[in-house]
Amino acid sequence: MPHASALLVIDMQNALVAIAHRAGETVAAITGLRERAKAAGVPVVTIQHQGDGLEAGTEGWRIVPELAPGADEAVVHKTSADSFLDTDLDKTLKVLGVTEVVVTGFATEICVDTTARQALSHRYDLVLVADGHTTSHRPDTGEYASPMQSIAHHNEIFRHIDFPGRSIRVLPASEVDFAAAWEPRK
Repeated sequence: MPHASALLVIDMQNALVAIAHRAGETVAAITGLRERAKAAGVPVVTIQHQGDGLEAGTEGWRIVPELAPGADEAVVHKTSADSFLDTDLDKTLKVLGVTEVVVTGFATEICVDTTARQALSHRYDLVLVADGHTTSHRPDTGEYASPMQSIAHHNEIFRHIDFPGRSIRVLPASEVDFAAAWEPRK
């Protein structure tokens, strides 16, 4: 089967980006990836959370303007951290012929992590964009890891996690090449 990527943009919504660590840098990284994906004919799938504080149709629920999906792009609505659970994401990716997902978005340790792992369980290869996911801004005190530690921790976990038969790469946005042919690891 030929290799085919899709860029997933998870929960980059106004209310969430407003509380995000390194929001501007993350939005810029994803915006650049979107432009390169579209130029290469790679589908972009926007995933949009709905729930308390993110009620459908509200300003906070909307995707940030820089990442607003085009009329020709798929949008998947979800109600849990798992972008595959009770959504049409898997069907959408299969219809598009996708074999690999390039994962970006918010929040690193919740929706990004859950969706990345579920993508592997659904037999997709994975690229986690090291500088294309973020989490909430929070003090470096308390039980949570700091935002920088959380992002670094998840990047490192995905560099070492093993799903037999799946290719897993952690790349900075600048190294994601949608046009490159590559051989998945055996």
